[in-house]
Amino acid sequence: MLKEIKKYFERITNSKRRKKVRAAYKRLREAQKLADERLRKMKEKGIARTIVKKRHIMEMVFLFLMFTSALNAPFVRVNYDLTEYLPEYATSKQAINLMEEQFGYPGTARIMIENVSIYEAFMYKQMIEDVDTVDTVTWMKRDVFMGEDFLRMNNERDYYKDRCAVMDITFEEGDSADETKIAIGKIQKLLGDKGKFSGPAVENKSLEETLASEIRLIMAAAVVFILIILILTTNSWAEPFLFLSVMGVAILLNMGSNLFLGTISFMSHSVAAVLQLATSMDYSVFLLHTYIRLLHEHPEDKDKAMVCAIEESAVPILSSAMTTFVGFMALLIMRFGLGRDVGLVLGKSIICSVITVLLLMPALLLRFGDLIDKTKHKEIMPSFKQTAKFVYKMRYAALVLMIFLAIPCYVAQSMNHFTFGNSALGKSIGTKVYTDTAEIEERFGRSNLYLLMVPNETPIRERALADEVENLYFVKSVTALSKILPVGIPESIVPGSIISKLRTDRYTRMLVYTKTESESPLAFETCAKLEQIMKKYYPDDSYIVGNTPSTIDVKELMVPDYTKVNILSLIAVGIVVGIAFHSVLLPILVLIPINVATFLNMTIPYLSAESFMFNGFIVVSCIQLGATVDYSILLTNNYMFNRERGIERKKAALDALQRSILSIITSGLILTIAGYGVYKISSVDAISSLGHLIGRGGFLSMLMVIFGVPALLTVFDKWIFKEKELKAKWIEKRMIKKQAALEKGGDADDADEKEK
Repeated sequence: MLKEIKKYFERITNSKRRKKVRAAYKRLREAQKLADERLRKMKEKGIARTIVKKRHIMEMVFLFLMFTSALNAPFVRVNYDLTEYLPEYATSKQAINLMEEQFGYPGTARIMIENVSIYEAFMYKQMIEDVDTVDTVTWMKRDVFMGEDFLRMNNERDYYKDRCAVMDITFEEGDSADETKIAIGKIQKLLGDKGKFSGPAVENKSLEETLASEIRLIMAAAVVFILIILILTTNSWAEPFLFLSVMGVAILLNMGSNLFLGTISFMSHSVAAVLQLATSMDYSVFLLHTYIRLLHEHPEDKDKAMVCAIEESAVPILSSAMTTFVGFMALLIMRFGLGRDVGLVLGKSIICSVITVLLLMPALLLRFGDLIDKTKHKEIMPSFKQTAKFVYKMRYAALVLMIFLAIPCYVAQSMNHFTFGNSALGKSIGTKVYTDTAEIEERFGRSNLYLLMVPNETPIRERALADEVENLYFVKSVTALSKILPVGIPESIVPGSIISKLRTDRYTRMLVYTKTESESPLAFETCAKLEQIMKKYYPDDSYIVGNTPSTIDVKELMVPDYTKVNILSLIAVGIVVGIAFHSVLLPILVLIPINVATFLNMTIPYLSAESFMFNGFIVVSCIQLGATVDYSILLTNNYMFNRERGIERKKAALDALQRSILSIITSGLILTIAGYGVYKISSVDAISSLGHLIGRGGFLSMLMVIFGVPALLTVFDKWIFKEKELKAKWIEKRMIKKQAALEKGGDADDADEKEK
């Protein structure tokens, strides 16, 4: 504020006005000196000095926290069922809750037994039914002892042909339950090489086993590649290991503190650690470089240099962290709970990183400072002087390219082919589940389970509903109590254990298998048709449960959520940037290249006809904005620093580029490598595509910032300083009013109130 008033004072020529402004400036300068003196005294006894003075205690505290987190991390439960994140008011969620209350919500699987006769298949069916927690096994409707030729005449080829039998299994527990996984393991052992397995329960089991092994491999690969990048971009062989050690502690703290959330999603579990490593590394770099610079000024007093380094780097670290944090926090407004889960875990990772860097890293720097000095080496990376000249030369082409890409890419990104449900998770290309599913569907077609739950009224109406549903062309089979018993036979002769699976005092349940997959336009149509028929017989208190109804609700919730999350994240990050620069125009200029890069990133899958999960689309948008806007802020800050010192536009831009490119490339490559590491290693499509988007997004943002920000800053330079001049005039007006009020014996606060 003082600097802006002084510059404005130097520009005005009216002597009377200069006198008033001089008086206002003098009073403000005296107030500023008093505030600086108070701040200096506070710093002498402040947090930074306490951190340095108590560094040994800090080390012990973090050692305890690491030990506690290491004990907590294995007990964090990971959820693989997307229906768990449906809000309570969603129709499918209400149906699931009622189903669990009345009957339990069953897991489902589909198995194909190869090279067996009908009679052998029947024996296997009986053995599978005897496995603990297996509820029902749906196979042929006819008696297998009627003769194979007769069976073919009765349309049983949906269940047996070419010496292969296919069976649909429901379990007493859900798809993700441990009991269901154990039962699947027993069935796999029972069938051996003869068995082929598919279905939601099998996919969940495969997903858990796959991610458990792949996450460790992803982290190991990320650490190796990031280490190489840090070695190339730092001046000491020890610095990269220090950075990774600090980030390792922060990651461990975040993983252990997930225990307080109870359960986290498979998506958070898969990418949180590698994204924390990629997005938070800058904080360590800020502190280390500030400390090394100040150590040259105070070589005799390392503690004093560290105190000053903490005080000086705290603001850029917190500012950088805040932009990333608010980007993640925007996910909390999603009605679909998966976004809130990812937002909380990633947001917490930023907090853990900042705390670790500001509290633990100073102690480690003072402890290992001599090692860093001893392992110094020459700079490996070039000065980027020629690169800066090339970028400045191409500034207008970059501006035209951004304008050309913005609108088409914004439109194209919403035209991607998205998936929404659980079916996109477990059976990814290359996995055994995918291969088995393809073989089963090639021979017997697809199978999808619906559970119809209707009020327990008359068996006649129930049978009529079951008959009409069974006659639909896309229905394979219907299991209902009214169809099991011939007309006129009382239910009292049926064992209670069987009745309880299909009927309670309030509701009766039907199992309907259709010939569709769980997520497709045809599946959505068949679901609507089933619901229409059900409502015809039972207009009230009737529900349809299954993967398809849940997927429909997920889609209806998430598509509107994207617009809200995108707007909120832009506003939140824009406010943080605006506060940092005390400007309205600069946040807009800073965010333009990032948004164009995001639109382009999401357009590429459309052009290449790829499909990916919509929740990944939302998450990546927030990650790319929050994690890469720092690149724009750094370049803009260096440019504005030069311009405020009076350096003309071209030289200011060239110098800003030369000083910023290395930091931008380092951060951008780390995010890119981390994302592509996930993409290349993970065999789970939902996780792999998420990594691909993050890696490509980081690379595109890096390029857009390097080429686009200088173009925007130089083109809008006059408007930027026009805004500053208007601000200075506003400050002058306020100060003159306060001065006038004081000269008249009034109160400056009263003047402010009158102005308001």
